[in-house]
Order: sequence, then C-alpha cells, then structure tokens
Amino acid sequence: MSVFDFDAMVVGAGAVGLACGYALAARGQSTLVLEAGPRIGEGVSARNSEVVHGGLYYPTGSLKARLCVQGRRALYPFLEAHGVAFDRCGKLVVFNGPEELGRLDGILAQARTNDVEGMALLSAAQAHALEPDLKCDAALLSPESGVFDSHGYMLALQGEIESRGGTVALSTPFEGAEPLAGGGWRVRAGGSEPIVLTAARLVTAPGLDAQAVAARISGFTATSIPEAHYGKGVYFRLSGRAPFARLVYPPPIHGALGTHYRRDLGGQAVFGPDLEFVETLDYSVDPDRAVVFADYIRRFWPGLPEGALQPDYAGIRPKLHGPDQPQPDFRIDGPQAHGLDGLVVLFGIESPGLTSSLAIGEEVAGRLGL
Repeated sequence: MSVFDFDAMVVGAGAVGLACGYALAARGQSTLVLEAGPRIGEGVSARNSEVVHGGLYYPTGSLKARLCVQGRRALYPFLEAHGVAFDRCGKLVVFNGPEELGRLDGILAQARTNDVEGMALLSAAQAHALEPDLKCDAALLSPESGVFDSHGYMLALQGEIESRGGTVALSTPFEGAEPLAGGGWRVRAGGSEPIVLTAARLVTAPGLDAQAVAARISGFTATSIPEAHYGKGVYFRLSGRAPFARLVYPPPIHGALGTHYRRDLGGQAVFGPDLEFVETLDYSVDPDRAVVFADYIRRFWPGLPEGALQPDYAGIRPKLHGPDQPQPDFRIDGPQAHGLDGLVVLFGIESPGLTSSLAIGEEVAGRLGL
C-alpha cells in the first residue's frame, strides 16, 4: 500500500493539466488534479481558436513539432470515441504577393520534415476552386487541420480521470510544495478547506500561473524559472454567412500564427487572434481594432462587407519571449533539468498546446519514468 495520499498530483485543470492527469491515471496512478478556479478549463483553454493544428511551422526537432503531430494523431480518435464534436475541415495557408510567395517553399519543406500528412501545393485556380471567395496567388492545403469542441474535450478528459478513480478538485488553489526526505512531495492546497497532502509525483501545468506556481516549490531555483510574458489576442465574429468551409491562414507573423479565419462548429465565421504584448490580464476587446482586422482580412477575402466584424472575445497566451525576441519551444522541465525527483514543471504551453495536449501528457508521464 502506498505511503502517499496520491501517486500523482497535477496543478491546473486546463486542457494540458487534464491530459497529464489522464495519462497518469491511465497508467494506474492514483491521481489528483488541483484547480484554483470553480470550473475546469477557464484560463488559456477557454479563450483560444479551438483549432486542431497540423504541425506545419515548428522547427525541426522541437517539442512543438513532435508533440503537435503526435497530439493531433491521438486527438481525432479520442474525440470520436468520446462523442466530442469536431470538423476535420482542412486548412489553406494562403500567399499573396512576392514577399509571402517567397516563404511558401520553406513552409512546405518544414511541414514535410515534420511529417505532416497530405500537404499539397495549390495554384490560385485550384485554391479558388475549393473556396470561390478566396483571393491568393498560391496556397498550401493541410487536410488534417480542423476545429473541435475544446470544452467537450476537457469534460471527456475529466471523465477519464474520474472513471479511473482519480479526482479533479475545483476551487482548490496550489499554495506550495516541499520535497520529502525519502522521496515524494508534500503539497499545500488552499481554498475554503485548506489541506496538506502527499504525492509521489508532482506535475505543474497552470498556464499563465506557471512561473508563480514554480516559485512556490521549495528547492526549485529562481534561475530555473523563465521570465513570463503575456501575449493578448482578440477575435472578431462575422455578421452574416461564413465565406469559407476550411480554415484560412496567411503565413505566420513573428511570434504567432497570425490572424486567421475559422468557421466554428456553429457555422459562424470568426477571425483572430492578433498579437499584442500586455502587462495585465485584460480581456477587453477594442471595437476600433475592427478596422485593422478588416484591412488584413481583405488581403485574402476582398468580399468582406463593411461593418460586418463584431467584437467577440480575447485570449492571453503564456509566452516565454518578448516582442522582439525569437519564439522559444515548449518548456517541459523534468528531473534532468532541475534536479528534483518526481517533478515535472511546464512553462510556455501556448499554441499548439491544445492540439498537443494528449502527447504532452504522454511526454510528462515518460519523464516521470512511467
């Protein structure tokens, strides 16, 4: 019989934290997931594009490249098995003008290096045949990209954890942890009924709070904690008929994939996100940004009607880089990185974290020796 209250404890019940909990519970670990908020998935996981990413752009050998493709391949069967809605609609990366066309070959080559299935180069006429309202000089088709119900997905993960005897504890913020002399962790949780529990293994995946949570772990050195940056992105919804069946993406911008189009599962068109580095968690949407959005969108959809964009919502991404810095890889820091047995700490899990989540869970379990 275990000397610990739990075999494994996870901090954060967003998509990635729940996927970690699922991977651990599936390996027979008694698992507790701590969530500071009153519901699962109310942070980064609640304010995203709900896109299943193909894995086209990420650098060779990066965690993002590997885990995005692995995660996507696992995600569709999981969604289907659990009755979670999705649309494997495909994505068109559109190129207009000489500067964008100059990036096409590099993006296609990177996608094929990353083992993204079914990539195809389309002429303007071929792209127009698929999407008659689309304007481009050329396009890349990624047939495995899509959209899905991210909240339904997180509920399914929670159900998997609980069906294996695990627990998702809501309104139970992580207050701190100390390594035990014989191995394992003592974890302090707050809320209306504060409690101290022990676990053999500890995983932190709290999204925007990753740095603050890591700082509350005894023995985790301050120099091991990367600087946190907030990347805000806003979305606008289209009044009227959705113009395209597929996702439409211009080439990525510095630090993000850029403002794109999707038709959500309700059949409505949504554009976003843009990228603005901010200092506070401000989720307001400035209606005046519609002008900038409209100019950007008309590069690939000249038919956008005047005044058709309505402010929708905003999300904030946990970035590990500032405005003028290169975008780094995911940070999944296990004992080899920080020297603390039985601990995995996640930093900077932004896009494609949602698509990658099942694979991230598997990666975390592996780094814990399971």
